[in-house]
Amino acid sequence: MSREDSRILRHNRIRKKVKGNSLRPRLSVYKSLKYIYAQVIDDEKGITITSASTNEPDFRKAYSNFKNKEAAKNLGEILSKRIKEKNIDEVVMDRGGFKYHGVVKEFADAVRNGGIKF
Repeated sequence: MSREDSRILRHNRIRKKVKGNSLRPRLSVYKSLKYIYAQVIDDEKGITITSASTNEPDFRKAYSNFKNKEAAKNLGEILSKRIKEKNIDEVVMDRGGFKYHGVVKEFADAVRNGGIKF
């Protein structure tokens, strides 16, 4: 079993318990080898409310690194502003099977500092 297979199993275990709704949507994080992706999802309606990525043209122009802790922190600040614009104060964190340290932790802390509650 590869690392990715193990991560997918962990993610499936998490997804059994973590569900988002219109009052508390799910904040899903995915990190690839190059970029970090995050989206806020309403699972009841099956829609993405808002999203942010280090692969967006605006982010790529403003910052030089796309997957380190600094990039995660900047992405968390951007996403927290977008969440606030949608009048959402609380979310449920879905770490996507990734360990809660490093990039994922920096991202989550930046979103919390932006005024979003987990």
